Amino acid sequence: MEDKIILLVEDNPNDEALTLRALKKANIQNEIVVTRDGVEALDYLFASGAHAGRDPARIPQLVLLDIKLPKIDGLEVMRRIRADERTKLLPVVILTSSNEEIDIVRGYSLGCNSYIRKPVDFGRFAEAVRQLGLYWLVLNESVPGTARA
Repeated sequence: MEDKIILLVEDNPNDEALTLRALKKANIQNEIVVTRDGVEALDYLFASGAHAGRDPARIPQLVLLDIKLPKIDGLEVMRRIRADERTKLLPVVILTSSNEEIDIVRGYSLGCNSYIRKPVDFGRFAEAVRQLGLYWLVLNESVPGTARA
């Protein structure tokens, strides 16, 4: 599992630390790349801007995407991921504190694979992250040729 990259797109330092702690507690040892706004996430995914030197063939196995992001919000990031041939099949889990029905509908309309509200309680959050890791990194079969490491 170590060769499968997880892209965590999270602008809140506390939520980032919580997510990283939950991944560690779940014994998920994948490389975790953290981006803190929508522009940086897209730059990473498409090997442009600040990430222009990155190997564009190394596509993450999974994107954990917050929707309340600076510069470009997560729903626009989702739209651009699905609009690009290189990433249109990339598994994206929206992981957010938003419980707005419109955000849920828009997330799925734009093609997210799952929409999960961040539980406030760490124990519940850690369990949700453990299940995410088990499903998306162990059990789920990726589309051949899309999740390279």
